Amino acid sequence: MSKAQRVFLGFVGIFGATGVAAGAYGAHALSQKLSPYLLNVFQTAVLYQLIHALALLGIVALLSQSGRSKALLISAGLMVMGTILFSGSLYLLTLSSWRVGLITPLGGFLLISAWIVLLIAGITYKKQ
Repeated sequence: MSKAQRVFLGFVGIFGATGVAAGAYGAHALSQKLSPYLLNVFQTAVLYQLIHALALLGIVALLSQSGRSKALLISAGLMVMGTILFSGSLYLLTLSSWRVGLITPLGGFLLISAWIVLLIAGITYKKQ
C-alpha cells in the first residue's frame, strides 16, 4: 500500500468514526437543543461525511488496482478537502454562532469536482 493510500485510508477512518459519533450526538444530545432547521443542517453534514467516507474507501480500493492514477489521487484529495470544508462548516454553523460564509459552497464545489474527476478517471482508465 502506498503512502497516499495509507493517508486516504486514514481519512476514511477519521470520517467514518467522527461521522457515526456526530450522528449519535445529533440524535441524542442535539434533538432537543436545536431548531428543526439546524438539526436538519447537522444531519446533512453527517450524511455527506459518511457518504464521502465510503466513496473515499472505494477510491483507495481502486488505487490498489490501478497503480498511481493521477485522476484517482486528485479525486481523493478533492474529496477529503471538500468533506472537511462542507461538513465541517455545517457543524460550525449548527454548534456555534460563527457564520461560515462561502466555506460551505466551496466544500460542495470541491465534492462535485471530486466526483467529476472520478468520472474522468473511469473514462480514461487503462488496464495495467
